[in-house]
Amino acid sequence: MSFRNIVKSLIPRRLFAGIEPYGHLAEAVLFNTINGFPGRSLKVIGVTGTNGKTTTSYLIHRMLHEAGYKVGLMSTVGYGVGADISPQMHHMTNVSTPEFMRRLKWMRKQEVEWLVLETTSHALAQNRVWGVPYSVAVFTNITQEHLAYHRTFERYREAKRRLFTLTDRNKKGLRTGIINADDPSAEVFANSVAHPLTYGLKKGDIRARDIKLAASGVSYKAVIREDSYAIHCQIPGTFNVYNSLAALGVGRAVGLSKRQIEQGIAALEGVEGRMKTIDAGQDFTVIVDYAHTPDSFEKLFKDMKPTVKGKMIVLFGSLGGGDKGKRPEQGKLAGEYADEVVICEEDDRQEDGQVIMDEIAAGVQEKGKVRDKDLFLVHDRTEAIYFAVRRAKPGDILMLLGKGHEKTIEHADGEHPWDEVGTARSALLSLSS
Repeated sequence: MSFRNIVKSLIPRRLFAGIEPYGHLAEAVLFNTINGFPGRSLKVIGVTGTNGKTTTSYLIHRMLHEAGYKVGLMSTVGYGVGADISPQMHHMTNVSTPEFMRRLKWMRKQEVEWLVLETTSHALAQNRVWGVPYSVAVFTNITQEHLAYHRTFERYREAKRRLFTLTDRNKKGLRTGIINADDPSAEVFANSVAHPLTYGLKKGDIRARDIKLAASGVSYKAVIREDSYAIHCQIPGTFNVYNSLAALGVGRAVGLSKRQIEQGIAALEGVEGRMKTIDAGQDFTVIVDYAHTPDSFEKLFKDMKPTVKGKMIVLFGSLGGGDKGKRPEQGKLAGEYADEVVICEEDDRQEDGQVIMDEIAAGVQEKGKVRDKDLFLVHDRTEAIYFAVRRAKPGDILMLLGKGHEKTIEHADGEHPWDEVGTARSALLSLSS
């Protein structure tokens, strides 16, 4: 039994909800003390936000690695040191405190200089990263998400803002905060750190100019005062202009040269489950992406729609036990931009999958889509992917959204193995059999 569960067993359930963060805090204090505060030997870069955390973390990690640093990574997709990154098998970004301590101790043993730590609102609200001495904090953006847990947008934002109030390894306060100036909450985060450095397309200290979007990635000129950078990011989408700008900001904050920043960002070929193109010789495009919020949907659809020669087909579901309010919003966006929509399971957990699909479908239908004509409900995700692949024609683009890199899919009876890319590839290969 974990320390936190021991605390829970001693306190009535009706009372525990209000003090649960303190149970996590007590656990964090205990395990940090037992393990000698392993994070204190590292310089830590924390990345938080609703969307873009993982790609931004990978860009920063690769940039530092290419610059010659021994750099660790802990993210939603993977963890490890240098080029040796193992898949993250847990269905969460920030693992339990005991596992977190084990990984930090291992990184200390590997003599890691920098750690890039993707940090979620849950981990911050629950004090699970207490004892970690962040030196640089990155804020990508914040939109409506995780309200089933945080209950209000303000509480959700406050949880993320906590990253900017943590102390650095010298106990002198966070050195630098890298902040998306185009986000409506930018000022809240900038006011929470001693040395804010902002970035954006519309405003900010670092601005992107002459942006060129292509299937092979994004290229632009970044300007900050008298300095300019020629940036190429191999991952497509306007949102990756923002993600690479954030990485550039970190590069400046830690003292990398212009050449190190440019080459480091350009070196990352991709991130598992993020804008991953699946090519099995078919005459249409299939993309796997982790997009699962209304904001990420809208940005993705706006970028991809102009590139489609035929139909845009979108397949997705929504998390059981998550924010139910986002389901019809996801549906509306898919209904507005896509030519055909296939709704299926994502991770039903304890919810009725048909109810989840119907709630999404209500938003799709508001935009004029008709069931069994250009709106299809196929609950089983494997069956849905095979169905969508069979509907695609030459020149179409099929986007499989929501699962991305995840290695399990959650049903009422627990987690089951899952491989989105493998399933898509099998579906494509079945076309020729």
